[in-house]
Amino acid sequence: MKTRFSVLAMSALLLSGAQAMSLRELRNLEATQDGGELYANYYLVGSMEALLESEAFAVRGGAQPTICVNGRRLEPQIAKNLFDTELRRRADVYEADMPATLVVLNALKTVYPCD
Repeated sequence: MKTRFSVLAMSALLLSGAQAMSLRELRNLEATQDGGELYANYYLVGSMEALLESEAFAVRGGAQPTICVNGRRLEPQIAKNLFDTELRRRADVYEADMPATLVVLNALKTVYPCD
């Protein structure tokens, strides 16, 4: 039951209509706005921190962890690198209208797995 809550909480975060920026929108922001690259980086950092907090909340509630940092380095400045690496790693999976937060979540789960 608690794991189901975790999945629902993550899904709500990823699929919330107005706040979720698609990959297309993120690329457009980077390319067309003054300071767009900086704004996109802030968005990725905020997404990463929100996902980590959501994960911590779910784990405190009894859910099984899906992201385990375990004392390894995870700093805001690596959010963009995690994002770009995940997009390259699974280029055939992601479509332009998918939420950028989905890419961040999958990157965190890949780089910081719970074994």
